[in-house]
Amino acid sequence: MRSLPLAIALLALALPAHAAEKPEQLVIVSFDGAHDNAQWVKSRSMATRTGAHFTYFLSCTFLKRWGSPEQEAYRAPHHGAGKSATGFAQTDREIRIRLDHIWNAHLEGHEIASHACGHFDGSGWSKADWMQEFAAFRQALLDGWRVAGIPQREPAGWKDFVTQGIIGFRAPYLALGEALPEAVRAAGFAYDASLVSHRPSLPLMDRGLPRFGLPRIPEGPAGKPVIAMDYNLYARHSKTREEPARAAEFEARSLDAFRAAFEREYNGKRMPLELGFHFVEMNGGAYWHALDRFLTETCRKPGVACVSYAEALGRLKSRLPIEKAEGGPDTRTASPL
Repeated sequence: MRSLPLAIALLALALPAHAAEKPEQLVIVSFDGAHDNAQWVKSRSMATRTGAHFTYFLSCTFLKRWGSPEQEAYRAPHHGAGKSATGFAQTDREIRIRLDHIWNAHLEGHEIASHACGHFDGSGWSKADWMQEFAAFRQALLDGWRVAGIPQREPAGWKDFVTQGIIGFRAPYLALGEALPEAVRAAGFAYDASLVSHRPSLPLMDRGLPRFGLPRIPEGPAGKPVIAMDYNLYARHSKTREEPARAAEFEARSLDAFRAAFEREYNGKRMPLELGFHFVEMNGGAYWHALDRFLTETCRKPGVACVSYAEALGRLKSRLPIEKAEGGPDTRTASPL
């Protein structure tokens, strides 16, 4: 009779080579808005230290100066001229610094994606409305260096980057509507990241369009699920009121939630773990600090890749297509930032 270890070894040899291999564990971190230049510095430094690549969902009004002709000319669907829910750049110098961050982040392997322009709720918009907003986004980037008064500094590959390299979209407020998927496809985006799912999952395939969903993850003493986004943690912890004196408590709770969600996937089915953030530090920076600690201890683990959505899409290719995301998507609004 063969010994048990020998039998196990023979069984392993008889299995297909891929049967014993787990897929790599993807961690996908994104930032909505991508405006504050200080946060550009901080996030790029975090990426360098941890080995992560991020997706920056850029709002295009931050490439338009308040009081400029470009600000006055921008008109979001069903809104007056020159309006934005999150504001505009204050100076040309601010725009110049932001453009440098965008370009250098692109060169460093990060992804620049679209968060539309004026950060309005488009859940009731038509396809034509969305196409108008997408066109405004592309044009704002194409004109960026000229608008900032430094057309001579525009990088040689900038226009190709804007027209071909921006392949992802996330809707402001994660607010969906019937026309959005068709408009996203028509605009040439390769994926949409506006859904919410019950747990980490593969992207939903919607008539050929991969649609990623931020997951709900257990958080806090009761393990109550919360959307894995800094604003939702902020709302859970302090009802959107700043409580910097409790920053350490909120940081610890967030870090525990990130760790637990990661370990469940890393030791289980290895569904991609998506975490969403904004370029705003809430509750004394608790959520960015928790993210920094999480990525520092996670990104260089064996079998782990901290990647952008664009990179994840390529790495998940062999696991697609699927008809519905595990746990199912839902369309609740997640964040008013």
